[in-house]
Amino acid sequence: MNVEHVDGKDAGKVMLYTLSTCVWCKKTKALLKELGVAYDYIDVDLLSGSEEDEVVKEITKFNPSCNFPTMVINNKKCIVGFKEDEIREALQK
Repeated sequence: MNVEHVDGKDAGKVMLYTLSTCVWCKKTKALLKELGVAYDYIDVDLLSGSEEDEVVKEITKFNPSCNFPTMVINNKKCIVGFKEDEIREALQK
């Protein structure tokens, strides 16, 4: 599975599940870049077969609706969608 890593400052384990064509996913990545936060991401729509099934299963643990973007911080906090204020607050603690 192709998990991409973006370097930056440590704000905990940040995992972002996105779609490569999603405007809100791109805005979320841009915000993370602006904040200078390190994170990993997977473009779920570029996966296929069992890899896609595995990732969707992982996402639904945090976000049963499986909407995008889905950000999981430290395997605890989940932010669904582009919620700029909530993302800023969660990552600047």
